[in-house]
Amino acid sequence: MLKKLLIQTSKMKFEYISQRDEPTLIKHFFHHLELPRGFTTAVKFGGAILLNNKPVTVRAVIHKGDTLTLIAPDEKGHDTVIPSFEPIEIVYEDRDVLVVNKPADVVSIPSIKDPDGAMANRIKGYYVRQQYADQVIHIVTRLDRDTTGLMLIAKHRLAHAYLDRQIKNRDIKKIYYAISAQSAWPAHGLIDAPIARSETSLITRQVHESGKQAQTEYWLHQSLSDSALLKLQLHTGRTHQIRVHLAHQGGPLVGDDLYGGPLTSGLSRQALHCGELAFLHPFTGEWIVLHSPLPQDMQQWLDEHRLEK
Repeated sequence: MLKKLLIQTSKMKFEYISQRDEPTLIKHFFHHLELPRGFTTAVKFGGAILLNNKPVTVRAVIHKGDTLTLIAPDEKGHDTVIPSFEPIEIVYEDRDVLVVNKPADVVSIPSIKDPDGAMANRIKGYYVRQQYADQVIHIVTRLDRDTTGLMLIAKHRLAHAYLDRQIKNRDIKKIYYAISAQSAWPAHGLIDAPIARSETSLITRQVHESGKQAQTEYWLHQSLSDSALLKLQLHTGRTHQIRVHLAHQGGPLVGDDLYGGPLTSGLSRQALHCGELAFLHPFTGEWIVLHSPLPQDMQQWLDEHRLEK
């Protein structure tokens, strides 16, 4: 079956050409396409269903070679997400997805304590400036406040559903770069240690046998005089996983005082950066592979702590 996205300025259209040999009710064809229920409900009650360019209901029958067009209603932004017109650094954007480079000291989503300073607020402000018809913020991958790097955002509900499936299937690849306060690391290794909540804190996590399985693969990317730059890939998605695992190995992140990392004037936040992101585009089927260079504070640390030649 062929599916493609038709680009236009307001309501979004999705086309599907049936390749099924047997005639199928459209409502059953939806299940065959694995379309999320929320999306099909929105189409039925706020958009339109066209079969070979003629309006139909889900009780119509689609035959092999027929073209089914779904017109999705515009998504209006939630009033609770306050637009912020702080700038954002766009790494990649098309009709379906947006990838931004998150700076340090910015949370991903708003909270009671921080209602208008999150990346979601900045993205909402960007949508407002661009006058996008769909203004709901669909964040697919989040980063901690002081972690920098690539964040993936879906620009409409169907893209979010498809990308969320990739998250659950661990098909989205994220590579992190971290500066560990320990210089002696093997060239490659896998940290396999369960992570649980700390008994004395609501915020921190710890390696404990009662926790959930957690695996972090790492490669020694660069040896430094008193530290090391590691390249890491998560095979599970536990809270603070990299920070907890590196601290457990005796090499906490530089700047991560929450887990025992040293603070310095040049790097006063955890030295962690999401530098590579790869995902399967939900509509073109192509792999999108993106890179983000180390931020200035981490690069400066590397320059100042290089091994003498």
